Amino acid sequence: MDIVIVKWIHILSSTLLFGTGIGSAFYLLAATLHGDARVVAPVARFVVRADWMFTATTAVIQPVSGAWLAWRYGLGMEATWIRISVVLYGVAIACWLPVVWLQLKLRDAAQSVAPAEGAGPVPLPPSYLRYFRVWFLLGIPAFLAFVCIFYLMTAKTP
Repeated sequence: MDIVIVKWIHILSSTLLFGTGIGSAFYLLAATLHGDARVVAPVARFVVRADWMFTATTAVIQPVSGAWLAWRYGLGMEATWIRISVVLYGVAIACWLPVVWLQLKLRDAAQSVAPAEGAGPVPLPPSYLRYFRVWFLLGIPAFLAFVCIFYLMTAKTP
């Protein structure tokens, strides 16, 4: 396979992985701050879908394309920036795995109280707020890990 194509796939998938995470977090946070389960329920449904469509697929593509590029360039785990990137990626994925489960719980909790129609806002249940706090806290180290990985990808030394 052409190295330019694999590099392009690696960069594109890292952008989709990071961008989907940031976008999903922003929309779910904004909807949650609104406080109306009728607003949160559809947003949470779309966040779950986006996570499966974009995050899950690119989370697999990243290590595969990264390992192939490292091999092709003759780099190994002796390159400090690669070792650090792998550890940071592990941290991010370790945070993301419970987030997948939490997003399902958030979606279900919001949907359980959101009527099909009705007047006035519908408050989010306490279970939603408990899950949301953990979801938010797990996002912080994942976000920081990806920011550091992007830096290492661009500032690396051969």
